[in-house]
Amino acid sequence: MNTGRRWQVVTTIHLFPGQGSQKVGMGSDLFDRFPDLEQEADDVLGYSIRELCLQDPGRHLDLTHYTQPALYVVNAMAYLARIEEDDRLPDFVAGHSLGEYNALLAAGAFDFLTGLRLVKKRGELMGRATGGGMAAVIGLTAEQVAAILEEQGLHTLDLANFNAPRQTVISGPTQDILAAKPHFLAGGAQTFWPLKVSAAFHSRYMLEAQTEFRTFLEQFSFTRPNLSVVANVTARPYEPDKTSHLLAEQLGKPVRWLQSMRYLLEQPEPRFFELGPGTVLSSLLSKIEQQR
Repeated sequence: MNTGRRWQVVTTIHLFPGQGSQKVGMGSDLFDRFPDLEQEADDVLGYSIRELCLQDPGRHLDLTHYTQPALYVVNAMAYLARIEEDDRLPDFVAGHSLGEYNALLAAGAFDFLTGLRLVKKRGELMGRATGGGMAAVIGLTAEQVAAILEEQGLHTLDLANFNAPRQTVISGPTQDILAAKPHFLAGGAQTFWPLKVSAAFHSRYMLEAQTEFRTFLEQFSFTRPNLSVVANVTARPYEPDKTSHLLAEQLGKPVRWLQSMRYLLEQPEPRFFELGPGTVLSSLLSKIEQQR
């Protein structure tokens, strides 16, 4: 029977933040709700995840090998809290760099403990890398950033994160990052912002970590995701049986966040929910929507 009512299709999308979103106090409303996850995390990590996130007495939270497990745990709890409040599963999930592990967890590609072990190893490998850095170039398109790298002979630097139409992160040797600043400012960049990281993440300089992580991944079996997970590497949903390959590739390839969000914005009536500390991804999404 035709009642004349038109049903509106809404696409629900959950986003999980990555490194840079951490802050002392994150998860303060979550740990008491999920004591079993907290205990499991403590057992794997060998320290109190609650103490790290809520108090950080040793000032470790900004160190990569602590940051990544902490964000993974808090993001996971935020997702479970969301599902408890609204049991409708999302249509798509995506995460920025480390956050992609939470997207895969939400999609059932692995369980909480497996994901935590992966993230722990990933954080250790990335934290071990040294001698490099990253910087955000704001006010230029990725094409303009690439052109300046080429024109100025800055061949040691890679494009690492495509975050928004006019926000691109470059990665490479620290001294070369610093030397690039005047070229970008002269080329029209509004801001050149060195990031507080210990290495050149998402670049060719992560090859050693990438190789070791690929070997580590071989001991795990992954389930085919039951939700559409948009991959950082491809900006498209994961293909079957590609989880291990894409997670290894992600370490040394750029995060195509801009392209991922544009793909998701093309879905019918997209509704985005950022699950985790802060609003970094919501802010980027707003910029992307404004400059479509």
